[in-house]
Amino acid sequence: MRNLIPSWIRVPIVFFIIFGLTEYVIDSGEKPAFIKYPAVLLFLFLVLLILIAIEAIVSALENVMLYKLDEEAKARFLAEKESVYKFTWLKNTYKKLLGSKPIEEESEIILDHNYDGIKELDNALPPWWLYGFYISIIFGAVYLLRYHVFNGANQYDELETELADAQTAIEAYKKTAKDLVDANTVTLLTDTADLSAGKTIFETNCIACHMADGGGGIGPNLTDQHWILGGDIKSVFHTISEGGRSGKGMIAWKAQLKPLEMAQVASYVLAFQGTTPANPKEPEGDLWGENTLETPAETATDSIQAVTNQ
Repeated sequence: MRNLIPSWIRVPIVFFIIFGLTEYVIDSGEKPAFIKYPAVLLFLFLVLLILIAIEAIVSALENVMLYKLDEEAKARFLAEKESVYKFTWLKNTYKKLLGSKPIEEESEIILDHNYDGIKELDNALPPWWLYGFYISIIFGAVYLLRYHVFNGANQYDELETELADAQTAIEAYKKTAKDLVDANTVTLLTDTADLSAGKTIFETNCIACHMADGGGGIGPNLTDQHWILGGDIKSVFHTISEGGRSGKGMIAWKAQLKPLEMAQVASYVLAFQGTTPANPKEPEGDLWGENTLETPAETATDSIQAVTNQ
């Protein structure tokens, strides 16, 4: 085996096999092991030196043994070594794939006619071309059966699947990264934990103007269906984030509250719908129709009652 493969090919092959095994065995995350762990780089360098040293030692031993041979054995050894390094197997394979006749045998395939002394050879198609043609036929048959007979997933189906998987991954990520929410993507939160957090934020920052029961004071009544800047979750979130009408006292809370906190308090505000405050303020703004409310009155009442009873 050693005589079949020269050292300048053998050493890199063995080295990269060891390198691949090292990367496979050592868990280095996204970085290659030899970059993350300098000791691995040192190990690979030593392996390369050892491989080169082994080749040098074996070559030196061959030279020593060569000088101990008689002239006939020495000539036979050198001839065998030289013939191996010429890669005769590669040349033979090339000739077989080419399929051309040797010059000595061209008389067997020469045609009778000639043109001004130029004769034509009746060469058969080269094997490499025939093999490629046969492979393309097999590939075409498999492709036809796979995609047109058995309706296998084509590139459009694969794209749709990948897009669906990506959307699923995005939704899963959003569940753990709620602070990415904004006025365009916010949704009504109904979990008790979110409403409890919204209640805490409301009682800390909002009751001075809207009262603890949402009945309104300086600020408008939050329990009726009249809204000045819109009564859906996106509008309420936007009002909390950007502030109310100029000069009316409602500041923009986006500098003090995180997006998730604004979504929680906005959801808590909408949970006041359908409740009865102690001293409700007169309605202000436009009537926000019943069909546009995101939380039915019964659900809102249950939500606010559940949070209040905690």
